[in-house]
Amino acid sequence: MQRQDPDAMRLRRGFVDTVGETPLVRLGSLSRETGCEILAKAEFMNPGGSVKDRAARGLIEDAERRGLLAPGGTVVDGTAGNTGIGLAHVCLARGYRCLIVMPDNQSADKYEAIRALGATLEVVKAVPYADPNHFQKVARRRAEEIAGAYWTNQFDNVANRDFHAATTGPEIWRDTAGRIDAFVTSSGTGGTLGGVARHLKSRRAGVLAVLADPQGSSLAHYVRHGTLKARGAGSITEGIGIARVTANFEGTPLDDAVTVSDAEAVYYVYRLLREEGFSVGASSGVNVAGAVRVARRLGPGHVVVTILCDTGAKYRPRLFDRAWLTARGLERHADGATDFPDFEAVP
Repeated sequence: MQRQDPDAMRLRRGFVDTVGETPLVRLGSLSRETGCEILAKAEFMNPGGSVKDRAARGLIEDAERRGLLAPGGTVVDGTAGNTGIGLAHVCLARGYRCLIVMPDNQSADKYEAIRALGATLEVVKAVPYADPNHFQKVARRRAEEIAGAYWTNQFDNVANRDFHAATTGPEIWRDTAGRIDAFVTSSGTGGTLGGVARHLKSRRAGVLAVLADPQGSSLAHYVRHGTLKARGAGSITEGIGIARVTANFEGTPLDDAVTVSDAEAVYYVYRLLREEGFSVGASSGVNVAGAVRVARRLGPGHVVVTILCDTGAKYRPRLFDRAWLTARGLERHADGATDFPDFEAVP
């Protein structure tokens, strides 16, 4: 048997090197329905299961380059969960300890995943950002209390945004052969939206960059009117839609924003499951809803790209539990009802 030349092998070098280069997938049913090419970056195929693996890699590699994280040190951050999972993975691969602070209103599977990865998890009461006990502020204090710790500060450390500008944006441009007309996604830290929008605009200024915002978030109003103002009740989504402008979000060259109701997000989550075979979380439902809105505005023949953020497996006790949906009046939208509120009519 002929031996393979090791130099000819195409290998990834461990966990960190498998982050990125996710496939761009055509959503067939929605593309046919709108007459546009609606494409989704399958970020749930990152090794830790979400788009936040990119932020985790970018934040830690930036700290290493700048000499801010010593060998064997401790990485600390506050997160809704996915960045914590990504950081825990990267810390294991790089030989760091990891402390994650999370609010107490997230999916149980996220807490369990972080603990299973050997990270220390501190769960705090969910409070507004102005409160000194907000999870992000608690994380900063913990980093200050621990010798050799580094607070990655995913919301306001622009290494997050810069990593997306260097990887996610170029991948989308390459895989669409530069034919992209619009990029639509939600914002948590602002890293994905901020980085990708900057790269795409640098390649062609006419590419539209649009925020898809969940109900109850202030950012859509900020994009359209310059002030933070919430629209609708709080959302079932996790990790997106916040009430402040982060450093990663600030200055992002956005052309517009749409607000997506929970009903609309659930409707598209279940359409993706039944028509495309993808099980994803509610933030992906928001993103796809936004992409469909933009496609309909642009008209047939355009290329619209969005993000499938993470897998639905993390949300089984919520998003994929019929009783949980029924208690929130959302079960019928999972079954295909589309009479959700028209948030675009809200001034």
